[in-house]
Amino acid sequence: MPISKGYKQLVAEAESQVVALTPLQVDAKLQTPGVLLVDLRDVREVKREGKIPGALHVPRGMLEFWIDPDSPYYRHEFDQAGEIILYCNKGWRSALAAQTLQLMGMDNIAHMQGGMERWVSEIGRLEQTS
Repeated sequence: MPISKGYKQLVAEAESQVVALTPLQVDAKLQTPGVLLVDLRDVREVKREGKIPGALHVPRGMLEFWIDPDSPYYRHEFDQAGEIILYCNKGWRSALAAQTLQLMGMDNIAHMQGGMERWVSEIGRLEQTS
């Protein structure tokens, strides 16, 4: 079945509509009260590569359910979040997810350009998970 719009176009459209931060900008925000860093990668990626220290792991497929207070899957970690920064491996899933959260009516949402790959290259600080 042919598609009329590919992932590259979807990501480009999302990037034009959301706030994108560099890893350096994200690192500077990590000590700010109310900033919640969310790792959207698959659990296998997190176990294999670790994550940015202090990040909350939320599998991409559960984000909308975990962030909506009306959902039976709601996670209270979002209660005190004044700003949410999303990241994934390359910045594609996080751009699309940030766009979705904006469509849900949320503001103070951003994503990290280049994702975990860029973080590792520019910052390098990780924590291993069990």
